[in-house]
Amino acid sequence: MALRDEPGTTSMMASPSVSVCGDPGGPLPALPQRLTGAGAARTERFPLLYQLLRVGCAPLLRSLFNLRVSGVDRLPASGPFILAANHHNYLDGVVLGAAVPRPIAFLVMPRVYHASPLHPSFHRGVGSIPVNLERPDPGAIKRALRALDEGRVVGIFPEGPFSHEGRLVRGQPGVAMIALRSGVPVVPAAIEGTYEALAGRRFYMPRKQPLSVRFGEPMHFGRLRHRRVTHAEREEITRRIMSQIAALLDAGPVPAAAGRAGAS
Repeated sequence: MALRDEPGTTSMMASPSVSVCGDPGGPLPALPQRLTGAGAARTERFPLLYQLLRVGCAPLLRSLFNLRVSGVDRLPASGPFILAANHHNYLDGVVLGAAVPRPIAFLVMPRVYHASPLHPSFHRGVGSIPVNLERPDPGAIKRALRALDEGRVVGIFPEGPFSHEGRLVRGQPGVAMIALRSGVPVVPAAIEGTYEALAGRRFYMPRKQPLSVRFGEPMHFGRLRHRRVTHAEREEITRRIMSQIAALLDAGPVPAAAGRAGAS
């Protein structure tokens, strides 16, 4: 994610064209109605379109794809955080949207945000944040930081474009930039099964394939307010985040006892 540091800054639901895990988490908790940290004055609500899609998709993911979720107890129940996950295709955003009991503002690339004349309205309806990966995009940093200042959850796929190889690839440093400028925790997430579900499929219709997502422990990197974030710092933080995602993927399938997707 080729985002550039912007001096003076203080502070993807993906489209349908979007420390290591220990004990499995339980069923998804109910959505907290009011924040207690940053953004405490706001009532956290799902955008209407997001909620409708979530309510509709969660039962299908549960019944047709046996979606299992582990580590939901590691997600902050209130206040802002960054959710950083591996990325294969649009199912990743659908899975995270169903698994996380709070609305996620996903960073979405222009080719996805504008994939069709209907897509911009769709992404505005679900609260996506457009980001340009082909050139420095300080405006995307501002939009992401504003969402975090409001106490929201920002979803980032650090690999950037879809991974066509079906494996984790090198992360881009935009996630580190936003983490260091905001000071909020980063929760790594490992999604499995989405690549196999769509590999070789026509018309973006997934085959029946078990899906799972595993959340790791929140990672804290502090906040840099009065100086630029160096290239070395961005690279090191990105490496650490990607290492945690890799460790979660290496942890193997989510146990059958783990929680299953559901709508709150």
